[in-house]
Amino acid sequence: MHKEAIVCNSAGAAWRMVSDEGPYLNGTDLAPFPLAFFTAGMAADFMAAMAATLAQRQIAYRDIHFTQDNRYSMTGSALKGTMTGGALPVELRVNIDADVDRNELAELVTTAIDAASVSALLRTRLDSEFSLTVNGRQTTTGRVAPLATAIDGRVDGFDAAAPSPTGGFAPNIIEKLESAATVFGVDGGAGSSLSPEQDRILHVRGICDLRDDGLIDIRTQLLKPIGSVFRFLATSAARDTRAPSGLAYLSAGIGFCYMTQLGRYAHIVKKPLNSYRLVQDTRFGTSGNLAPVRTHVLLDTPEGDNYGRTLVDIGEQTCFLHAVCRSNVVTNIAVNP
Repeated sequence: MHKEAIVCNSAGAAWRMVSDEGPYLNGTDLAPFPLAFFTAGMAADFMAAMAATLAQRQIAYRDIHFTQDNRYSMTGSALKGTMTGGALPVELRVNIDADVDRNELAELVTTAIDAASVSALLRTRLDSEFSLTVNGRQTTTGRVAPLATAIDGRVDGFDAAAPSPTGGFAPNIIEKLESAATVFGVDGGAGSSLSPEQDRILHVRGICDLRDDGLIDIRTQLLKPIGSVFRFLATSAARDTRAPSGLAYLSAGIGFCYMTQLGRYAHIVKKPLNSYRLVQDTRFGTSGNLAPVRTHVLLDTPEGDNYGRTLVDIGEQTCFLHAVCRSNVVTNIAVNP
């Protein structure tokens, strides 16, 4: 369940990120779970939008703090091919310490959240697109939408990746704060997410604060199943390179979550999957210029092309974050409750 990603944006910034899973998937729990990356990215994008709107309206504030709850569903049978992931409404409880009427703050927050790039992703239904290479040879996909535009399918650069010598990075950009207890035989306990039959809700919480230095501090925890607490730092300004942007975390989360589903399905059906890699393109913006997530999947398996097609299909069908892409996910907001 250990995965690595190099996330690059169109401005040339690149970040190397590491993900893992907790006891519920028999992971090592040494790095954040995929949904933590997506939760952190969403929270950072929301926070940056709120701070920018306050600045545009010249409203002085002493503090911005919010709690974000993300929930996902997983139902069906992996062995029967019916297992499906879903995305449920997002809950935001925002507290802003400012000398402004509560109704005005509520309007401001709603406007800011609506304008955030991640909100366009949440409310726009887009079918993700895929291409597939099995054992070094490109082949056709199955049920999923085929890539309309080719992308570079090379997976390289990890061995050569090294921090920029100019530095300037914030310390401890991603760190583990608390470890989840490894509990067996309970709902959400060790190995529970590897069951071939599922009917459950996942609950991820993010707690977000804007620091005095302009960086965004997000603490994430997987409440259901039982997961650990991780902390992320993100930038609130596009040209700030001290930490990744919210959109970089969003992109990493989508890729990591999809890869988890590939490995999980191979484990459940007990068929070999020697290696699996992907190249993913994401484009964020307003609903009008948002593009589908485009992923080139590279598999090595002695089971051949048909198994590869099934993996790609089931991966998309069970991935919580591709479910976000193909759904209209509502964000419910409470301001200074």
